[in-house]
Amino acid sequence: MYRDLRQHYWWSGMRRDIVDYASRYLSCQQVKADHLRPGGELQRLPILEWKWERITMDFVVGLPRTSPGLDSIWVSVDRMTKSAHFIPVHTSYSAERLARIYIREVVRLHSVPVSIISDRGLQFTSSFWRTFPDELGTRVDLSTAFHPQTDGQSERTIQVLEDMLQACVMDFGGQWDQYLPLADFVYNNSYHSSIQMAPFEALYGRRCRSPVGWFESTEPRPCGTNLMREALDHVRVIQDMFRTAQSRHKIYADRRRRPLKFVVGDRVFLRVSPMKGVMRFGRRRKLSPRYIGPFQILRTVGEVAYELALPPAFSAIHLVFHVSMLRRYVPDESHVIQYDAVDLDDSLRYIEEPVAILARAVRRLRSRAIPVVKVHWRHRPVEEDTWETEHEMRA
Repeated sequence: MYRDLRQHYWWSGMRRDIVDYASRYLSCQQVKADHLRPGGELQRLPILEWKWERITMDFVVGLPRTSPGLDSIWVSVDRMTKSAHFIPVHTSYSAERLARIYIREVVRLHSVPVSIISDRGLQFTSSFWRTFPDELGTRVDLSTAFHPQTDGQSERTIQVLEDMLQACVMDFGGQWDQYLPLADFVYNNSYHSSIQMAPFEALYGRRCRSPVGWFESTEPRPCGTNLMREALDHVRVIQDMFRTAQSRHKIYADRRRRPLKFVVGDRVFLRVSPMKGVMRFGRRRKLSPRYIGPFQILRTVGEVAYELALPPAFSAIHLVFHVSMLRRYVPDESHVIQYDAVDLDDSLRYIEEPVAILARAVRRLRSRAIPVVKVHWRHRPVEEDTWETEHEMRA
């Protein structure tokens, strides 16, 4: 814009005025793509003190239903030793039933953890599950909305687990739940680069006896004070490696990020993603807004998350968002804000709904005749009408 205008006009501070004018244009703020590094530098988790004090949890869902009626796996991972438990469950289990399983499979073996990190799955956001660990003295740290990196450890463990189960089912047949105990054994007895030993060895202070390491069972083991000293040495080694890994990971991650801070009272846009109401090949997606708002920041949550004042229409959405989901709003007195332009679901997606068919035509692709229709979309001006195939609009 500046290059075009300067061929015909000039005034003092021309470039600054043009940039300022363009930055305040509401549609540009909502539609323009970000070409900067994501906001929010990596935040380190607390240094671990003992085994199974701080754990992460997540669910593997959508698995084929087995004969006992199981279709999910509850994954619990210790942040210090990386040891894990893979518990077969069903998605319909109530929070009370999951709590009983938690007592049997985690608390019985490792005592009550200090904190649990998990995503915002329905199992962990229920009122019962939010109060039950608190009564035991455990703090539940849920990830911010649409920021799965918070529980990256569980996500990586789940990837390994799924690969193992897929390989077993493909090679040996049968149902996935019959291989789950073996997958648990193999995972916990496999070398983990971040702690430079197997999770089993980090947890129990000795290598697990297996068909490829029977000799381990014949080695003399320390006892009494020596055994305690060896356990403490293992913990100190893991803590040192954890600090080193954290520092290395932060340096690497922050190269691809940028510091971005807001203060209470600032107004920001919230990033959303469109979801087509029908199967379509048109260009509407590219014309969809990338951000909605602006919304006022109510409070700061930690170092890189903020609570927003969302309108009642968005009551199903969690109010706390990672800074990478936000864009600073540049105000202007001419702006007219409409929050009812899109209907968001609890995943920050909105469905583009067709309202009317305005015209019909036939397009030819090689030797094929393809009937198409011109569609008007809800909450969109006439100039954003698109041509879609008649077959997909009928689907």
